[in-house]
Amino acid sequence: MTHRPLAGTIVLYLLAALVTVVSVFPFLYAVSTSLKTGSALFTTTLWPQNASLDNYVSLFTVAEQPFGRHLLNSIMVSVVVVAVSIFLGVTAAYALGRINFKGRGLLLTTILGVSMFPQVAVLAGMFEMIRALGLYNKALGLVLPYLIFTLPFTVWVLTTFMKQLPKELEEAAIMDGCGPWRIIKDVFMPLLWPALVSTGLLAFIAAWNEFLFALTFVLDNNERTVPVSISLISGASKYEIPWGKIMAASVLVTLPLIGLVLVFQKKIVSGLTAGAVKG
Repeated sequence: MTHRPLAGTIVLYLLAALVTVVSVFPFLYAVSTSLKTGSALFTTTLWPQNASLDNYVSLFTVAEQPFGRHLLNSIMVSVVVVAVSIFLGVTAAYALGRINFKGRGLLLTTILGVSMFPQVAVLAGMFEMIRALGLYNKALGLVLPYLIFTLPFTVWVLTTFMKQLPKELEEAAIMDGCGPWRIIKDVFMPLLWPALVSTGLLAFIAAWNEFLFALTFVLDNNERTVPVSISLISGASKYEIPWGKIMAASVLVTLPLIGLVLVFQKKIVSGLTAGAVKG
């Protein structure tokens, strides 16, 4: 058994502490600023002497900017995007990972290549499609453009996991009279949970934080999502920037993501590392 040198251990812990501070400090600063009001916003103290929840209360009491409605819109859109991405991703992964057909590799490469286009490159075409389908100015209409960047990654990752599952499981299910859908649902789905949690969480984060499509395809104030809502928060005058309210909104938007990561952290780790070891 080899022991790491003391100097190496010290350096490792110092680097870990540095990464932790750099990662956590912006969120702590946002929480601190969100609890400050008035001139306290310009003080250098990290934690306010007179903490106040006024910024949080004002987010939900200003009629011109219904932040609560925007929060619900983001939750609805993100959940639907995850559900559709997982459903299409699993079924596509079964076809691409378990069925041999000509052009499978080219199709996989094409699916991955779609996600490499910047949003601006497809903005005009997607705008015309959204209008033609009657989804313009509707929060649920954002599900379609969001699938452009969530579905390729989901299909690619799930296909990799699907290829690694033992062929004997599928053969035994076929011998028992199971069809493709039952094989996916009863045989493969329980084994794919780590991968489903990892890809689903990444899809949720991508849909939750998306800004450009939400800004372009939704102009109705009641149908907006939280990233656009935060960008439109204004003060009493056009020259005033309400940093306290902006930070309060940022904290509220970040908390669901932190909660999801903490709840599913074990599944996320096993999902990200399962592909590294073959059984």
